[in-house]
Amino acid sequence: MSGLRVEYAPLFERVAAAAPRHERDGTQPHEEVRLLKEAGFGALRIPVADGGRGVTIEEYFALLLDLGAADSNLPQIWRNHVAFVEDKRLGEGNKRWREEIVAGKFFGGAWSETGGDSLLDLRTTLVPRGDGYVLHGRKYYSTGSIFSDWVSVLATTGPEEFRLALVESDAVGVRLEEDWNAIGQRQTGSGSAFFDEVVLSAEQVYPFTERARYQEAVYQLVHLATLGGVARAAHRDLVDHLRQRRRAYPHGLAPVPRDDPQYHEVVGRVGALASSIEASVAWAARQIDGAAAALEAGTDEGRASEEQAEDLLRRATIAVYEAQLTTTDAALEAATILYDALGSSALDRSTLLDRHWRNARTLASHNPRIYKARIVGAWHVNGTDPIAALWRRPVEEPTPVTAP
Repeated sequence: MSGLRVEYAPLFERVAAAAPRHERDGTQPHEEVRLLKEAGFGALRIPVADGGRGVTIEEYFALLLDLGAADSNLPQIWRNHVAFVEDKRLGEGNKRWREEIVAGKFFGGAWSETGGDSLLDLRTTLVPRGDGYVLHGRKYYSTGSIFSDWVSVLATTGPEEFRLALVESDAVGVRLEEDWNAIGQRQTGSGSAFFDEVVLSAEQVYPFTERARYQEAVYQLVHLATLGGVARAAHRDLVDHLRQRRRAYPHGLAPVPRDDPQYHEVVGRVGALASSIEASVAWAARQIDGAAAALEAGTDEGRASEEQAEDLLRRATIAVYEAQLTTTDAALEAATILYDALGSSALDRSTLLDRHWRNARTLASHNPRIYKARIVGAWHVNGTDPIAALWRRPVEEPTPVTAP
């Protein structure tokens, strides 16, 4: 285990101890988010010269997986912040936001809306006024926002003109609600956000196209690290419950369940599924690290480097999508077959074991995997750009690039 993971292990133990209580009582982990902020968790990717720790994406995602094993709601809460850091970690014009991040400020997000034909069919608007803007609209799936100091809001300034607005969570005209009502990931603050004539300065608004090029891959990889945490937590709880189980079936292979080799097989299978997710997340994170480094260097090294960086970006995106196809299945299977070794008593609500499957299923539904196998296959066969498919409207044709 890396030094960084050892450093954060005691804090994650506190998170793990509180998670069952939050799940049982329906309370939100405000205290745990505060502790993570105070521990510098949100600034780990910021360069050392700017007051951060300068860790790699691979190192950071190993830590996210550990956090997910403690409480899978926490990486989800931090997901928008993680992506925002990638937007602002470099560049002189982003210095103000790096200072906010290093100071412990937490950034939530409010991009999606109910209704409409797609993510880009927005009703939330930014209207120029004086030297700034006025924001008006309503969002749903505003993950992490009830814990935040700032909220990143996707809005439109006109037809096909999209911008991101950074709004202080306690600004006049901002209202954040805890009305998330899904079967899982219940403690993520993923409810509604309302913006009623919120006045913003020009500095608080920037074009949607100025995001980090690899940001979408990071967004999706957070889900996969969280699924890895779910699987590891399922394995941990399975082992703990099996060790305590006393009642054996008549056709069992041992008088005590913990000695039954068939139950050992289930434990081994769940552990392998969890390990496979961790390996897939690490591999995909490594590819994003390579693409990010190439994109940052390519701007000074000519056209050939830019083209190489774009190719690495597409390959990193494919690595994340391939990982999604396997990690989703692995997490759902791990959260299901754990019951094969625990008997009917494990179905009691007080065990909270069902949260693992509910959380995995909810995470998997945020980014439907049914499309990813097709996108991956089209890339391998025809070189169809996997990134262009992200922001086109459903009726548009996919964009071909040079075959891989």
